[in-house]
Amino acid sequence: MSNRPIGIFDSGIGGTSIFKEIHALLPNENSIYLADSKNAPYGNKSEEDILQLSIKNTELLLRKKSKIIVVACNTATTNAIAYLRNNYDVPFIGIEPAIKPAALKTRTKAVGILATKGTLSSQLFHKTTDIYASDIEVIEQDGDGIVPLIESGKLHSDEMESLLKTYLKPMIDKNIDHLVLGCTHYPYLIPILKKLLPEKVTIIDSGLAVAKQTKNILTANNLLNQLETKEPYIKLYSNGNIDILKSIIDNEFEASYLDF
Repeated sequence: MSNRPIGIFDSGIGGTSIFKEIHALLPNENSIYLADSKNAPYGNKSEEDILQLSIKNTELLLRKKSKIIVVACNTATTNAIAYLRNNYDVPFIGIEPAIKPAALKTRTKAVGILATKGTLSSQLFHKTTDIYASDIEVIEQDGDGIVPLIESGKLHSDEMESLLKTYLKPMIDKNIDHLVLGCTHYPYLIPILKKLLPEKVTIIDSGLAVAKQTKNILTANNLLNQLETKEPYIKLYSNGNIDILKSIIDNEFEASYLDF
């Protein structure tokens, strides 16, 4: 079973930021990635819709023999992972905004969180914020419109930069010194964000932490791939525009269209 693939899914191409971190840390592992771009973004859908989409993605990855599933989507994690863990017999790795490190490290006592509506309104997000950030100011911003722009190939566009300027201004005005990215699409914005934010602002995303947790859980369950291979099986699928997925991964890995 240890040579079975790591299964990863997201509401679109954004979770490739997580896939890349996992592959860098665990280069010997086989992997399957699902970009549910046809249904992106998840952030403005109902909790029931998010759950049903997460079930669909999970069952497809299980049919492809995944030994562990990484929910590379903050919105799906906060709205569906409890159900998935209770109903399927494989380990699940979830993602939530890294509020804790931002709250512990802030000096201005103000941090920004850029996330989807589905994440910001979730019980899990509010619970984490109440625990770790009760004594600091958290400026929340729904990143409405960001995911559709990325999914349509408009990452580096004037429209994107204009949108980000609007979203960042209230945070800059509140003197934030940390910006937490609460969506796996958003790490692709980091070069633009660095240009728009004051130098003192540290940008935090969860990619490396998720990769480390994936390795920890695989190790604890004796699921690390023991077969030495120079070229592991890696397959990325999208039910949207496959050319946009290929561009975001620089054609480094095999990617193809799949209707799911």
